[in-house]
Amino acid sequence: MIQGETRDTMLSIRRALRGRCPNCGRGRLFATYLRQVDRCAACGEPWGELRADDAPPWLTILVVGHLVAPVALWLVKYSSLPDWAISGLLATTALLLCLVLLPRAKGLFLAAIWASRARSS
Repeated sequence: MIQGETRDTMLSIRRALRGRCPNCGRGRLFATYLRQVDRCAACGEPWGELRADDAPPWLTILVVGHLVAPVALWLVKYSSLPDWAISGLLATTALLLCLVLLPRAKGLFLAAIWASRARSS
């Protein structure tokens, strides 16, 4: 990428949410579930040096909590399900949401860091 060239933040975030390279959109951003590739296989953009640290888990917990808490309150107040069923349902839902959202949250932060040209310390 040319040094003075602007980077479209929203486009790079959309690409990263799909697990693709925020620069080209063709290469994979993650080698495994959460480990990003060192370099994009398609465009060669270095991803190994960028770190999102604690931001993806923080965002995941924030979103999952805001989705599950109202459902939990509604189920406790209006549902005729036994407490063990409500607990199991909510725990399973929260776990699945976390597993789905965590890599997308990491991609979002990696794309935002890349688009703003910030570097890890």
